[in-house]
Amino acid sequence: MLPSKRELGQRGEQMAAAYLQHQGYTIITTNWRCPHGELDIVASKDDTLVFVEVRTRRSESTEEAFASVKSFKQDRLQRLAYTYLSDNNLPDTLWRVDVIAVAIPFRGPPLIEHVENALEW
Repeated sequence: MLPSKRELGQRGEQMAAAYLQHQGYTIITTNWRCPHGELDIVASKDDTLVFVEVRTRRSESTEEAFASVKSFKQDRLQRLAYTYLSDNNLPDTLWRVDVIAVAIPFRGPPLIEHVENALEW
């Protein structure tokens, strides 16, 4: 039986967190919520706070997952980042928004691709 969309998303977020840790990031929190929405992962690396949006799709490539991050979603991620910084009294912190796409094919290992500074694409 195939996992639900929610289960697939949770699995992708777990894989993305493990990937980030393997890349030297420190996970600060996951699924941070406020009235404006949710940040999937908040991490840090090299004195930079990194807000990570994880997009998971059952697919053979990450293309569809990346394509789902349209300008509306990018704007929302930026607003969420500012809210997080304000709520945690971090006005002078260096930060960026990244996107991790996870593709889970029907056969074979998952694919994980990471784009830094995703608000600039």
